[in-house]
Amino acid sequence: MAVGLVAVGAVVGLEAADRAFPPPLAEAGMVSAEVQDRDGRLLRAFATPDGLWRLRTQARDVDPRFVSMLLAYEDQRFYHHSGVDPRALLRAAFQALTHGRILSGGSTLSMQVARLIEPREARSLGAKLRQVLRALQIERRLSKAEILDLYLTHAPYGGNLEGVRSASLAYFGKEPRRLSLGEAALLVALPQLPERRRPDRNAKLAEAARQRVLDRAAVAAVIGAGEAERAALAPVPATRQALPTLAAHLAEAARRRAPAVMVQRTTVQAPVQARLEALAASAAAKAGPRVSVAIVMADSQSGEILAEVGSAGYLDSARSGWIDMTRVPRSPGSTLKPFIYGLAFEEGLVSQETIIEDRPADFFGYRPRNFDMRYQGDVTIRQALQLSLNVPAIRLLDAVGPSRLMVRFRRAGVRPALPAGEVPGLAIGLGGLGISLRDLVQLYAALANGGRPVQLGDGVEGEPGLVDGAPLIDPVAAWHVADILSGVLPPSGSRRSGIAYKTGTSYGYRDAWSVGYDGRMVIGVWVGRADNGAVPGITGYATAAPILFEAFAKSGVGLTPMPRAPAGAVRLAQAALPPSLRRFSAGPAGLVSARAEDAPLQIVYPPEGAKVELGTDAAGATLPLMLKLQGGRAPYRWLANGKPLTTLSRRRVNPWLPDGAGFSKLTVIDARGRAASVSVFLQE
Repeated sequence: MAVGLVAVGAVVGLEAADRAFPPPLAEAGMVSAEVQDRDGRLLRAFATPDGLWRLRTQARDVDPRFVSMLLAYEDQRFYHHSGVDPRALLRAAFQALTHGRILSGGSTLSMQVARLIEPREARSLGAKLRQVLRALQIERRLSKAEILDLYLTHAPYGGNLEGVRSASLAYFGKEPRRLSLGEAALLVALPQLPERRRPDRNAKLAEAARQRVLDRAAVAAVIGAGEAERAALAPVPATRQALPTLAAHLAEAARRRAPAVMVQRTTVQAPVQARLEALAASAAAKAGPRVSVAIVMADSQSGEILAEVGSAGYLDSARSGWIDMTRVPRSPGSTLKPFIYGLAFEEGLVSQETIIEDRPADFFGYRPRNFDMRYQGDVTIRQALQLSLNVPAIRLLDAVGPSRLMVRFRRAGVRPALPAGEVPGLAIGLGGLGISLRDLVQLYAALANGGRPVQLGDGVEGEPGLVDGAPLIDPVAAWHVADILSGVLPPSGSRRSGIAYKTGTSYGYRDAWSVGYDGRMVIGVWVGRADNGAVPGITGYATAAPILFEAFAKSGVGLTPMPRAPAGAVRLAQAALPPSLRRFSAGPAGLVSARAEDAPLQIVYPPEGAKVELGTDAAGATLPLMLKLQGGRAPYRWLANGKPLTTLSRRRVNPWLPDGAGFSKLTVIDARGRAASVSVFLQE
């Protein structure tokens, strides 16, 4: 009876002691934070607070041959003991007594885990006893798989490297999923004496330790003798490599947004990111010592960002590399012109072969000039956009209205920055606003997606996907824009690839842009100085466009053919155009040309039965709706719901400030008494 009570008391006492002094498993969970790509590949890791590179590693992350050699070398009875292997301890004790020194430690993997998560100060009998007790405690709390994962995560590999993944990345430059036999054997050997056996410092000791692991594995029949001999011939790595630091700006943003999350997954593809980062660095080196390059690549159908290069080098202080230039608003130059033309196509104002004038013009004091200070005279709409002529673009913008263009941008989830206190004016067509590279790519993604807006996202900031609501422009207009832009000649030295692209250069040679797309992917390139300084000689066509074409070629993502023309999209010859479309008839400031006065009077915007979204400015005030007509003879009188809007007007584009949302009937009467009406629904 007494013996039983003593036994029960001993068990209760041990249980109480076990609960009172548990192993420090919580501390073992402290690992390096990781930012990963869409497939789980490491983009960037962050050291632990104590400066260690300790990447969480599980057995499934490691080559199975490594695990087999590890168990054969360190703990052959791992799956059969409860934390302590009496046979191994007796063998180690016998060897120590007969040889007068310790030949093997007799430690199981569970005991080694105990030592790793609770390091001892010195090798002693007391320390060994503590390991034994801790190993028993750990075995009570964790499965064998969990214990193995802890070892794979915490095993020391010299310096501040801990864990098999960290060591494999540092010594071999790759994840440990596929290791050669020599690599696996070296990773098994290093943790016993990590500092003395570091291959980058003591190659001979590392080779000798690897040889012992290979010999043991051959004896245990884990590998063949011939395989061991061949593996021993491979050289050990002579240097330690840096861990991956891809998408540095995105990784920093991820850590700021969720510092407590240890693993964050993005939409980026690591191989694509690596190629475009290398391209940005080499292009910036050619462009000048303080010039930087930013690149964004996105899927126009899903909105997922595949690569996001914020600068030519995150640590390049001369280029202010720490500034993420994909997010900084800059003047976009001529890159917004395709959207002006898209609106003009949508409203039926022009066709590709419509003639438009490229001559000096005065728009109420605004006198746009072409980049080369020359004028082409009469050109087609197709030529005007391909040559990026400024005056024709402003003629069209004056016709469709700058405010309406801004409203369309908001449909795509993009809100360009205007100067303080300014309202949208004609200057926005030539870069008189601020927009970031990422937002510009988002606008072009809508063009590539048949006019349907798409929200870009990288898994950290913004969820990718289609934007609900009205299209940026209709599919037919988007097709016409793509058809024109895909015919632009590639820059010198680049091969024609069928992509649709546009370039832009901001005032004072501060920014060079190029944005292009195929049937699915969109890539945007910005070149300039992060401090907004001028870079004499840079242009979108000569500087940014070659990088764009190289980015498509080197991204590793194959080109997707352009989609077929949607119903109603036809490219007509000029002779086949109706008279009203053969020549754009609005002159400077929208005054009606005599050529069109005998054409039928027609309200072309808003069209009959349209649902029109009312735009608002930064203060929330409703923006005027631009009314557009074709044909008829000036002057005109406009009426809204039977009430005259203003005095007689000679313009074909007139602003109207509605009283509010709801149905409205608009009527216009020309000098001959001809009238046209439309009914529309206004929505806020």
